[in-house]
Amino acid sequence: MPEHTYRQYDAELESVRAKVLQMGGLVEQQIEQALEALLNADPKLADEVISNDHRVNALEVSIDEDCCHIIARRQPAAGDLRMIMMVVKTITDLERIGDEATKVARVAQKIYESDRMYQPRFGEIKTMVGLVREMLRTSLDAFARLDMTKTADVARQDEDVDDRYRAVARQMITFMLEDPRTISMSLEVLFVAKAIERIGDHAKNIAEYVVYMVKGKDVRHTSLQELEKETLQ
Repeated sequence: MPEHTYRQYDAELESVRAKVLQMGGLVEQQIEQALEALLNADPKLADEVISNDHRVNALEVSIDEDCCHIIARRQPAAGDLRMIMMVVKTITDLERIGDEATKVARVAQKIYESDRMYQPRFGEIKTMVGLVREMLRTSLDAFARLDMTKTADVARQDEDVDDRYRAVARQMITFMLEDPRTISMSLEVLFVAKAIERIGDHAKNIAEYVVYMVKGKDVRHTSLQELEKETLQ
């Protein structure tokens, strides 16, 4: 393959990576704004999150098409093929994170539409969002640098998010049992907490794809101990 063709191929791969990071930045903004809409009873901001979801979807479609063209024209092998596969998997998770942020924004719209005796408290949700945003940033940084050293950190944070979700679920069930008037509020808090927990799962997936890219090893569905061992070798 002539040198100029190699340069063009590298530029195509780099362009795809840059678009993934652009998509990641947009998704992170969606999470931040959805939380803000929830905490500040801001229906306009919630509307903005929901309307911006099409931008996330459009980027997914665009990157997917770029990857298909690269495969068709360049027939990548080995590391380059793993890179394309990692990109395709990563944008699927990013799109789903965008969907979960949109779910949170829809709850923000509903909660403040009518007066009610019990308004939900989102203190623990705020903590969970802080954790998943950090997970997403770490995973995207790992993607950008092809650095798998913090993958285990992301997995540990995901376990923390899962624990916090279970604690919120227990608390909301207790509220509902003690006072049926809190059922509507409790279900909304649970719905939001589940959306945040799912964002954590998707962020963890992205970190695991980096291990696949670097080592050619699929570490999904492995224990934290096995993941740590793989990233330290």
